[in-house]
Amino acid sequence: MSDEALNPVELEIARNRLESISEEVGTALIQTSYSPNIKDRRDCSAGIYAPDGMLISQAEHIPLHLGLMPTMIKNALASYGIEHLVDGDVLITNNPYLGGSHLPDMCVITPVFWQDEIVAVVANMAHHVDVGGITPGSMATHATEIFQEGIRVPPVKLFSAGQLRDELLAVLLTNIRTADKTRGDIMAQVAANRLGERRIHELLEEWGPQRFDVSANALVDYAGRRTRAAIQQLPDGFGSFTDYLEHDGNTEHPVAIAVTVEVTGDQLTVDFTETNDQVAGAVNCSWAVTEGCVAYVIKLLTDPSLPSNAGLMEPIDVATRKGSLVAASFPAPVSNGNIQTSQRIVDALLGAFYQFAPEHVPAASSGSMSIMTIGGFDEATGQYFSYVETYGGGQGAMPDQDGASAIHTHMTNTRNTPCEVIEREYPLRVEAYRIADDTGGAGQYSGGDGLIRQLTLTRGRAQVVAGTARVTTVPWGLAGGSDGTSGGVTRHGIEGDEPRESMTRFDVEAGEGITIQTAGGGGHGTASLA
Repeated sequence: MSDEALNPVELEIARNRLESISEEVGTALIQTSYSPNIKDRRDCSAGIYAPDGMLISQAEHIPLHLGLMPTMIKNALASYGIEHLVDGDVLITNNPYLGGSHLPDMCVITPVFWQDEIVAVVANMAHHVDVGGITPGSMATHATEIFQEGIRVPPVKLFSAGQLRDELLAVLLTNIRTADKTRGDIMAQVAANRLGERRIHELLEEWGPQRFDVSANALVDYAGRRTRAAIQQLPDGFGSFTDYLEHDGNTEHPVAIAVTVEVTGDQLTVDFTETNDQVAGAVNCSWAVTEGCVAYVIKLLTDPSLPSNAGLMEPIDVATRKGSLVAASFPAPVSNGNIQTSQRIVDALLGAFYQFAPEHVPAASSGSMSIMTIGGFDEATGQYFSYVETYGGGQGAMPDQDGASAIHTHMTNTRNTPCEVIEREYPLRVEAYRIADDTGGAGQYSGGDGLIRQLTLTRGRAQVVAGTARVTTVPWGLAGGSDGTSGGVTRHGIEGDEPRESMTRFDVEAGEGITIQTAGGGGHGTASLA
């Protein structure tokens, strides 16, 4: 390789080498973690960054994480100061006001040194099954301030010059119900980053630090060129759309997400400033989540293979208003912002693009990551347990094909927890897990169906928190396609069944349980009469 520039072959080699390291970091985390939420559901993401936090490469894991992690890493490094880092240090943080999503998403950041200089950063983010707070699972929909959601960790050294800071870890674990699982998952995050560090050292031995830096910047420039070319393929135009959350976590009422998008040549401008103010419940989200949604939507509408690095957002300008639902300010609770609000941000963006680029836009999907947490103290084991899972739903039909059924869509890309794992790990019995037939909207192309999961507590007592959406509203169809069918939540008590709101919490005893049904996707195009 020359030192001045990369030719197309060298560029592709560099892209694959660096992306493969990110993928290997993510795979190592999945294979060594303790909790089903990471090892089975793969609720985690990984990437490589420059010393200033510039994203170089990411593994193709969860769109939400991938969109917000660059902001999180950049701000965490700036907050701590890279001048205070030495070889062997490892930072940990989960602060949403630095650009994170919510407190269960712990981010572990490992600087990579070469000849006493920081040349790169390896980072991963994983959703922990508990980080404290007022409910097991740390996903209380009804929280009114961040302090109720769990322990908030600023960027601090978990390892200092290679030595674990045991007292810091003890403070963290003392505030967490599932200390054993959490400790194992944190150590898995650290170990995965160390693998990435070794792989980068191997590259540096081959390329040298100058060539590594040239390659990183070339990849970012390449992503910027690709994104500008992709935006230019969209028709120039302007569109506005407002969609609504139906519940703020405490009360059922519409909360508006308003967006305006404008495409001019190879530039995209997105404006969320008319969105409602942040609310008292836990559906607020950080501006980094909102930017992540925009990054996802441009890949969805143009070219899914656009490289996920800092260059992706270069031709895109996103405006938010501080203190709004989509750019929340301290001390707003945020635990369900990514679960609910990020999905509605995507819906609003798609609605706006449909005004001038309808041939690119799918109908609305189920509209929520549809989370369920069930947790408590298990007398049989003498330990706390915390079951956390998000559920798929119906995918909105596309202009040229049907939507998929019972699938994670848009900002989520996790897998399900196998029924056998649920019954092995928790005092729960899976009564039903199936597709909710005929819930997708009809059309020339049909929306996908939602799914149904029913769980029963087998012993003791537990707290349930469930959050879904499109219960009082529906996923909309497009171009004459029918709307999808609403979802629902039902509590199964000893005295009978009780329908609940889309975001709800309650206690259950042995023999009681819950069913969650997710919405079907909207249809696309007028259905044939034949």
